[in-house]
Amino acid sequence: MTYLPNTLRLKKKLLVREPWIHVFIWICILTLPLGMALSTFGKIDEGMLLRLVYPPVLFYVNYSILSPKLLLKKKFFLYALFSILFLVMFNLLVKWLPSSSPFDRMSDMVGIGKDSPFRHLQYAMITAVSLAFFLLGGTLRLIKDFYERDKIQAESEAQRAETELEFLKAQLNPHFLFNSLNSVYSLVRNKSDDASEAVITLSELMRYMLYEANQNEVSLEKEIGYIKNYVALQRLRLSDSENVKLLIRGDYVDKKIAPLLLITFIENAFKYGTDYKGRTKVDIKIIIQDNTLDFKVINLIGPKKTDKENSGIGLKNVKNRLGFQYPEAHCLRIMDNKDDYRVDLQLKLS
Repeated sequence: MTYLPNTLRLKKKLLVREPWIHVFIWICILTLPLGMALSTFGKIDEGMLLRLVYPPVLFYVNYSILSPKLLLKKKFFLYALFSILFLVMFNLLVKWLPSSSPFDRMSDMVGIGKDSPFRHLQYAMITAVSLAFFLLGGTLRLIKDFYERDKIQAESEAQRAETELEFLKAQLNPHFLFNSLNSVYSLVRNKSDDASEAVITLSELMRYMLYEANQNEVSLEKEIGYIKNYVALQRLRLSDSENVKLLIRGDYVDKKIAPLLLITFIENAFKYGTDYKGRTKVDIKIIIQDNTLDFKVINLIGPKKTDKENSGIGLKNVKNRLGFQYPEAHCLRIMDNKDDYRVDLQLKLS
């Protein structure tokens, strides 16, 4: 399932409120001619009811179809062409359908003939009102689009600032540094042959975090190199690393990805992937095919940790980043099973 960013939630909220606003406004608009007809003639005939449908039709054809499909996509010629065609066809249809308005009834009452200049003036007024409703639909659509873009841009900027702040916090994770330095210290104290390798690996991780990961996108090749170094350091730290597996397959040269996007899931896997007996099981797969990255992590469920809040913040942060940086280009599934914890992420790469 994908996680919707706040901008999409804003759109959904506007879509829910909009129909009720429209209903209220149309009730106010159409009440006026109905009131005039009742007060003048004492009744409302079928022809007049039919004519009351015309303004909403004119309005919504432009508001819901022509403007969003053509005008907002800067297809100005097609917009003008289809608008003229629609107005001509609509005018012909109106003349063919039996309908009446208060103006028609009053003209008949005072004996104004169909060829009278006053009757032509009446038709001109009706045409002008019809055109006004049509143009009003397009104008309000432009205003609505401008308003939504402005709101979404403001929220996106606020979300970007919040995401970048959380991102910077995640970069220098004190728990990661403490555990890594502890591991290196332990290896040095025991005069392990792996100590020098651990120091070099840790320095590579720190160099990447400080100098590469502050960009919007990084080379996928470098990101995978970072993951390899991280897993290698974890293997040195663990007493049982036999079931720590990392599989990378596919062509990841000349591809880009948001930095440190996958590492949160891997960190959690190592954090919770050791049981009471000290056995660790972490299975990581990164498969690249064409421009799609398929990322899977499976770890067994060990003892419950006391700092779940930090893990929750990390997962929330990466979900926000996915929604912000890959809104229509990712699918994330997290399965918390009885015996294991699984993360499955598909990502469209740039």
